[in-house]
This record gives sequence, structure tokens and C-alpha cells, in this order.
Amino acid sequence: MATKGRALIMLILFSFFLIRHSQSEKDVLAQGQKLRDGEHLVSAEDRFRLEFFSPGTSRNRYVGISYNLVNDAAELVANIKKVVWVANRNNPIADNSGILMIDESCRLIISYSGGSLIVSDSVQAANNTSAMLLDSGNFVLRELNSDGSKQQILWQSFDYPTDTLLPGMKLGVNFKPMHVWSLTSWISENIPAEGSFTLTTAYNMNGTSQLIIWWKGNAYWTSGNWQDGRYEFVRFYNYGNYKFSSITHENESYLTYSLYKKYSLSGLMLDPTGQIVEITGLAPFGAGACSYNSNPGCIKQQLPECRKPNDRFERIKGAMSGEGFNFDGNYNLSLFDCRVKCLNNCSCIAYAYSDYNQTSCTIWIRGGNFEESNYSYSREIYVLTPEKLKRRIWLVPSVIGFVALLALCSLYIFIQRKRREKGENEVEQEILQCELGVRTTYSSSRSRKRKKFTVSRKKGSVLQFFSFESISTATSNFATTCKLGEGGFGPVYKFLFQGILPDGQEVAIKRLSRNSGQGEVEFKNEIVLIAKLQHSNLVKLVGCCIQREEKMLIYEYMHNKSLDLFIFDPVEKDLLDWTKRFNIIQGIAQGLLYLHKFSRLRIVHRDLKASNILLDAEMNPKISDFGMARIFGQDESEAKTKRVVGTYGYMPPEYALRGKFSVKSDVFSFGVILLEILSGKKNNSFSHHGKASSLIGYAWEMWTEGKCLEIAYPALGNSYDPNEVLRCIHVGLLCVQDSPNDRPSMSDVASMIANGTVSIPAPKQPAFFMDCSLPESRLENLASNDVSISEVEAR
Repeated sequence: MATKGRALIMLILFSFFLIRHSQSEKDVLAQGQKLRDGEHLVSAEDRFRLEFFSPGTSRNRYVGISYNLVNDAAELVANIKKVVWVANRNNPIADNSGILMIDESCRLIISYSGGSLIVSDSVQAANNTSAMLLDSGNFVLRELNSDGSKQQILWQSFDYPTDTLLPGMKLGVNFKPMHVWSLTSWISENIPAEGSFTLTTAYNMNGTSQLIIWWKGNAYWTSGNWQDGRYEFVRFYNYGNYKFSSITHENESYLTYSLYKKYSLSGLMLDPTGQIVEITGLAPFGAGACSYNSNPGCIKQQLPECRKPNDRFERIKGAMSGEGFNFDGNYNLSLFDCRVKCLNNCSCIAYAYSDYNQTSCTIWIRGGNFEESNYSYSREIYVLTPEKLKRRIWLVPSVIGFVALLALCSLYIFIQRKRREKGENEVEQEILQCELGVRTTYSSSRSRKRKKFTVSRKKGSVLQFFSFESISTATSNFATTCKLGEGGFGPVYKFLFQGILPDGQEVAIKRLSRNSGQGEVEFKNEIVLIAKLQHSNLVKLVGCCIQREEKMLIYEYMHNKSLDLFIFDPVEKDLLDWTKRFNIIQGIAQGLLYLHKFSRLRIVHRDLKASNILLDAEMNPKISDFGMARIFGQDESEAKTKRVVGTYGYMPPEYALRGKFSVKSDVFSFGVILLEILSGKKNNSFSHHGKASSLIGYAWEMWTEGKCLEIAYPALGNSYDPNEVLRCIHVGLLCVQDSPNDRPSMSDVASMIANGTVSIPAPKQPAFFMDCSLPESRLENLASNDVSISEVEAR
């Protein structure tokens, strides 16, 4: 009996667990049910959740829909703007008494201790209603038939956007009945109430559409006309995943978009400054930089006569003496609005949020004094800094810079004397720092926090040398929202150099980890090499930072990340048809040809692999990561090292086993990449039912059996030119031959790939060194020296 009793208890507990689990994952709110504060709805595939929440530091409660990032670990970004829709944005609830329900009149309402709020508009009489949270992020109030099937939609959140446009939402006008789909910004990150900026669409007499951002009812920014699938002044940085459509018919005119990658984390948000940003932090377009500027699309604003175009407000932590004029929360002013209030008051010298919750703002007139401090209770104040005062501020660091320049010159002479006493690598490292200092010119910026240096690299070309402070400011002190990934070198960040580089250029920064014992050598090596290289298929080095223990490399940002993320991903690979893959193969070949033959230096990359091939917005390939590269003299054809670096699967046998490398080492790596692009399979993790245990072996097996096209079929389907594919497989097998002498040069490779009439020799048996029994110690050596084995997934 005791055993039966225990079994019964276990059965009851298990049933209770199943009931609780099913309730916690529900996506439907039926009529008569109550969703209390602390409970939530989750869409069927865990994409979105609806719940009561408090934004930022606010204690007020709102009902909102957000991305359910708990189950989106692969796309989780810290501090991301998760909330995409708010039901009661202008009517916060002061406590936790809120309840969301469907009342007797089939309306969605929020009841609380002080009354109730109507969420949905009044609808026609209906029976058997329920509300469902869909995986699109749409919250739908619907009437059901007796069998449970949907009869009609009574109301949906997609018809009432707040500040975020999700895939499938509409931005435009419904003429029958008259209804406008528009976005309105939050006041601040703590207050979702309707702010000062609104995004709408407008249609010209000729039928073309425009996007317009309004500030307090006045046109502030326009996108230009819709032409050929885009707006004139709009740049979609991540365009490869977006499909925008401007649709007009008898009853509706609207803009909408969908995603090629179905489950991407996406949403276009109109933020409190008038900028349209991706919720992940990217800024596709917008009006955030329009204030009294003449950027494309900006409607010219009239600056008060008492103000000058070069008047700037600097954000500094501290305190202001004297009482300011306070605009309380009833004004609904964002920080942007407060700035405008200050600019329009000729006596105003500073402004700031009045309290921690950002519910009001204060301006100060002349007579008050600002005192800078970094105490925990200090607040950020935007203080007017005239140009004359700026010049005085810059005078001291200019003198210090001149003295430092003299000291660096003395250091250079001292290093030259010590050259014979030190190893070549160590001296080269010190001379590099000295050369950067000797040839560095100091250049003031508009903000005292945006300092930069420039280093002459080539006539008509400039390598910029940035201060640590300017990069720290641009990345919000290296915030996780700017972080792209982590590699053997250290973390990689992305940010906009707005106001420092032309056109607010997007860049990626590699920050040398202080725990990286081998990264410093590669850092110096990469500056020496890339600063002297210029080619469309090489990633451009924009600048660097050498300050105290901080060492950083700043590159142009590659919007489509790295090649491996496309060719090896089961979803992304469909975005690469044969034409794009063939263009990528040719681009890589041209980049290597430049390194081996046409650059001022003869360079062997030594770590060429799919993750080191980056793709720009047009899917053009660019070779990156030159930390392991070596310079060859004109008479030098081969070198040997005891320290083998690189990535297993891409290294030729003579390098992996004996430490010998040459330009033919890169040719071998190129052959591996070529076969990976064609097959969509990784060479170093290949599995097949045949004898081959590597992609190279499988390609040779198919070649000898006359079945070459089977290599490409799984990745390309039937949409490709068989002759081009066969030619590429042929060239790939020539590149991975066992002997370096048998492999073609990159000039021959580029010619054979591009020209279908060139005669191509038959390949010999390729290198099967990855199938051979390598000594265990050698395998451990490869793993320990492979500084790029932890690949950065996005740059």
C-alpha cells in the first residue's frame, strides 16, 4: 500500500507540473481569463512575450510586447531594446495591481486599483472571443467559430504601432476606413509616452512615396522618393536580410518589409532623438543628426540669431550652481526637446534631465557656474562650450604634444644606438611606436572627447591614430551592445565614428586582450603590413590606437560578416547563388594575387580561411587578419619556422609537418576555400559514407570517378553553369596538390578561373596529410599555436 501511495503522489505531482508548464507557455487569453501583473503570454514558437513591465529605471507599470530573448540565446544582445509595442504608453499604472482581460463587450481592457483603461477600440458585438499572441509579434483579438476556428479579427496591435516597425507591419494609410499607420518615439528610455517625433509616409502626385519624420508637427527629415526598391536618402546597412516593399492600391498605400532570414531579431525603432535604428543597435537611416545641419534629407532648421553654427554642448558629469528653470513631466519633453529649449533661449548655457527617471528637464541661464566631478551622485549636464574657450582648453595638450614629440625623437635616436644589442623583432616593435609618434600630427575635433591623430601612410592616403578616450566615448565605454564577437586576438566592436571620420563611417575595432600573450606581435605586424596595402579585395585599415597598455586596430566595417557564416549555414547558404559564389572566388583570387605579386611588399598570409574572408554590403570579398602574415624579399621564395600558426585543415603538409611556408602555402589554402565554397562543407570536419575523410579526399575521389558535379550539387542545386563549376573544381584540385612545386601561382589561378579558354593541366594526387597519422605532439602544437581558432563571428 505504501508503494501505491508513493506512486499516486508522484503521479499527482507530475500532472501538476505539466499543468503549470502548459500554463506558463500559453499564447491565448480567453474571454473570462485574467492576465495579472507577473504573468505573461508567450507566442507558439517562443518568439515574443506579452507582460507587464517597467522600462529603464521607472517604477511605473505598462503592458508591452517584447522579444522573448530568454530562448533566443544565439541572438541575445545585452541591453537590447526588447519592447516593441506598448498598450498603455500614455497611461502608466503606479503599482502592481494591473490585470489584462477581455470584458463583456469583447474589448481588451486593463483594470487596476484606480480604475480601468481600454486597449482595443470598440468593436461590433461578438461571441466566443479570445486574444492570441502570434510569432510575428502581433497581438490579435478575434472571434472564433463554435469549432474553434477563426471567424474574424476584431482588433490587432499591428494596426496601432508605437515606436517600432516589425516585419509584416504597415507604415502608411488605409483609406477605407480612414486609418494611419505611423510610429511615434518614446520620450526617453524610461518613459514610453508619445514623444516629439513621428514617422509617416507621404505620396506625391505621381504616385511615388516618401518617408517623413515630423518633430512637433513640423517636417524634420524626408527620405526622398521611392525608386528601384529603395528611398533616395536611405541606406540599409544590413540590406541582405531585408526585403522592403512600397505598395499602393485602391484602399491602401503603405511601406512594409520582410526578412530573408525568417527568425532574425529585427525591428526598426524611432528613438527619442528622431533617429531610426535597428533594435539591435544598428542605424539604417534617420534624422538624428539633422539638428541645424544640412545632411541629406534634413529639412533646414532656423537657428536663433543669438546662436552660432559652431556652438556646441558637451556632456560632462558634474553640478551647476544657481537655480535653473525646470520643465516638469507635464511638458512631455525629451532631452532633444530640452536642448532646443536651451538653444532658443539666448541666455541658456546648460541643460540636463532634472531627475534620475528622466521625467523632466532643467535649463540654466548665464550666471551659473559648472563644476566637473565624477562622484556617484553627479549627473550628466550638457554645457555650452564656445570656440574661444575650446582653443584655450586645447592649448595645454598641444604644448604637451610638442614636448612628447621631442621626447619621441630622442627615444628614436636611443633605439637606433641600441639596435645591435636587441633582437630584430623587439627593435622593430619599438621603432614602429616611435615612427607613429614622429610622424603624428595633432588634430583637434569638435568635442574634447573626440581626439585623433593622423599618420602619413601614402600620398593621398591617411592612417588615423586615435586616442583611447575617443574610442571609449564612441563605444559608450565598450558597451556590450557594440560588441560583435571574441577572437584569439581579443574582443571586436562595431560603432559609428560620427563627427570623426567622413560621413559617419561604420568601423570595426579589434581590441588586444591584455590576457593575450601572443596578440601584441600580431598587432605590430598587422599595422606594418596593412598600412602599406591598398586593394579592393583587402580589408582597409582605418586607424589604430597605441596608448598605455591599450592597443587597437580599426577597420572598415563589413556588413555581411564573414564567408563561413554563409557557406556553412543551412539557412544563409541559400542567399549565395552561383553568380555570387563565383564572384567571391574571383575576388579572393585577385586579393591574393595582389599580395603575392603586385603589392610593394611580397606577402604570405599564412592564415587564409573562410572566416578570414569578410563580405561587404555588396557581397564583395575582402581578405582580413594579417597578424600572422610574413614579408618575403624579392629573391626569397621559401622560409621555415619552428612556430607553426594557422588553422588545421587549411595548412599545406609542408607547413604543418615541417614548418616550411611560401606563396604556395596560400595557394593551398585558397584551394581548400574554393572547394568549401562549391560544396558548402568544411574541410576539417568533413564526413562522408565513402573512403574519404576530408573534403579534399572526397573531391579527388569524385574527380577520379568522373562525378565532379556531385561535389557542388547539394550546395547549389541545379542553378549554376556546369562548365564554370567544373573549371573551379579542376583549379581547386591543382591548388591542393601535395608538392608546392606542382601548385600553380596565383596569377595562373586567376587566369584559369576567369578564362574558360585557358588550357588547364590535369591535377596530381592532392595532399592527404590530414588523413595521415600525425604525431600526437604535433597535433597538440597546432592547436596551441592556432591563435585564430576561436573565430570572431561578426566584423
